[in-house]
Amino acid sequence: MRIAVLGTGSVGQAIAARTAELGHQVTIGTRDVAATQAGAYAAWAAEHSEVGLATMAAAAADAELVVNATSGNGSLAALTAAGAENLSGKVLLDVANPLDFSAGFPPSLTVQNTDSLAERIQREFPHAKVVKSLNTMTAELMVHPRQLADGAHSVFVSGDDAEAKRVVTELLVSFGHTDVIDLGDLSTARGAEMLVPLWVRLYGRLDTAIFNIRVVR
Repeated sequence: MRIAVLGTGSVGQAIAARTAELGHQVTIGTRDVAATQAGAYAAWAAEHSEVGLATMAAAAADAELVVNATSGNGSLAALTAAGAENLSGKVLLDVANPLDFSAGFPPSLTVQNTDSLAERIQREFPHAKVVKSLNTMTAELMVHPRQLADGAHSVFVSGDDAEAKRVVTELLVSFGHTDVIDLGDLSTARGAEMLVPLWVRLYGRLDTAIFNIRVVR
């Protein structure tokens, strides 16, 4: 599958490396290719030559699946740079969180309760097939879940398009996730995003990011 990962940070790098390892054709999208190549990204890229680098628009245009791995407060701008026409009809996996650090740490949410970042993305790009997932854990566990409890911890999926959720679920299973819970339509992303403040508090208490929630039936 041709995958565009929008975002060059730790989440984008983790997802790009893992999907490339699994045999997908992967391109990372960035706002400024030259600036990205000249920065800290260069060291990571040297170890992952199989992953391409392009503008947001070029990466999205050639992709079958687009991953939004940008920071939540910049997601709409990044996706606008990618181009609505390049997202139309495609599965858009949104892993971002709408975090506000303006008042320091811990962050608050810029949207909650009656809306979510995922829903805002869907409204802005109505012809994309937005699926929310992976936002409730650290980057390394997103793509290597077997580092913890042999992968038997929970990952959530929200979306309005059943086929898009199937595509994302298959990708999650290929990463090694063994407990994928379909929460329902995209409005359920509100709950997934509102788990993040709890995650932040647990991180502060446990002093490690290698933990996750497991739903015990």
